[in-house]
Amino acid sequence: MTRNSLRLRLLLAGVASTVAALALAAYGLALLFERHVERRLDAELSIYLNQITAHLEPSASGQLTLANQPADPRFGVPLSGLYWQIVDEQKGTVLRSRSLWDSEIELPHEPAVDDTIHHHRVRGPGNTELYLLQRRIELPARMGGGTARIAVACDTAEIANAVREFAIDLTPLLAVIGALLLAAAWIQVTIGLRPLKEVRTKLAAIRSGKISRLGSDFPDEIRPLVQEIDGLIDARDAELQRAKARAGDLAHGLRTPLQVLQSEIESLAQQGHADVALSLSTVTRTMQRTVERELARVRLASPHPESRANVATAIDKIIRVIQKTPDGERLDWIVDVPADLIAPIDRDDLSEAVGNLIENAARHARHTVTITGRKNGTWAILEVCDDGPGIPTDLLAEALRRGGRLDERGSGAGLGLAIVTDIVESWGGSLTLGNGETGLIATLRLPLPAADHNTH
Repeated sequence: MTRNSLRLRLLLAGVASTVAALALAAYGLALLFERHVERRLDAELSIYLNQITAHLEPSASGQLTLANQPADPRFGVPLSGLYWQIVDEQKGTVLRSRSLWDSEIELPHEPAVDDTIHHHRVRGPGNTELYLLQRRIELPARMGGGTARIAVACDTAEIANAVREFAIDLTPLLAVIGALLLAAAWIQVTIGLRPLKEVRTKLAAIRSGKISRLGSDFPDEIRPLVQEIDGLIDARDAELQRAKARAGDLAHGLRTPLQVLQSEIESLAQQGHADVALSLSTVTRTMQRTVERELARVRLASPHPESRANVATAIDKIIRVIQKTPDGERLDWIVDVPADLIAPIDRDDLSEAVGNLIENAARHARHTVTITGRKNGTWAILEVCDDGPGIPTDLLAEALRRGGRLDERGSGAGLGLAIVTDIVESWGGSLTLGNGETGLIATLRLPLPAADHNTH
């Protein structure tokens, strides 16, 4: 994944939101637990506060005293963290637990006598913080009258320790939850982006010619995009069809004048104007080369993936036409092509490709042209052999070059084999040339349809 990856962005957003949610959850749970601890502490300290209030008695000297100490032994242990203290506001005396030792809590002032328990946080022994419950009461006459403040306090370190231990226990659980959430985010992103991956796969299939459209089997959120892409493909195909139609019109408009011009050039040559004829012939071949090349380009712009053509039928039609020409009439034709040899190629493209090879063989053969076809694994193999002089090995590549001409006889534009190469390559095939025992061998390879992938 790169910085521009949508998957990476979604995963990073998922990680960030998960971490933020877990941090917020941890803070909220810790706060709730702290409130729970304080409520439990309130209940416990309230019991002590009520016990101390109930056990207040006057001493023989008229001072306040406790008839019974609270039951918790920590009140008797110096600086234990649990304290009580009583302040007689009329007499100014202070009565406190042994746990305070020589310290004294500075109790907050209470403005009214309402017998209500008030909560405070105050400084305690050793500059510690205390969680304090305090009540201001009115003393009865037998205790000398006046008012008194009674307080029970606990070191807040106990609350902090409880919250910290809770957080420690909570951390593994949050880590497991975080891992599960991240795994869920990964699965969610993977499943969510799967339609886009399918779009990419189908686009690659369209490019390779396996399918022609994306289709409509996509989620509602992706379907508009897919429909737009299919619409663009439809528009492109329509434009290609119009271009092909214009190319056909151009062919009909130019080929006939060029043929007439070529006839006139031949007449000039016969009349003894060889230099003029050669010059005009060069210009004419250039025009033919340009026209034929552009027409071939337009036709090969968009191969249809479902095209099929019978190789034997195409060859039979071509040979019947060529046999009517001077080159074809003088030759023996040997054809051995299975009647069921089917190639995934447009019939017109197959006719032009094979026609160029057969015409080339007929032009150079001395006596015989042999055409054989077979299936070889996943390929349809077609060989066109002639018993002519062949081509020198070092010039085979030149014969396949666009515009390359090894034989200057005739009026061709030097594009025949180059056009054949373009045609078969656009359908996933190839053309190779080689010299056999009797002459040139042109081998055309085309992939077989999936149903015909067997070896013969």
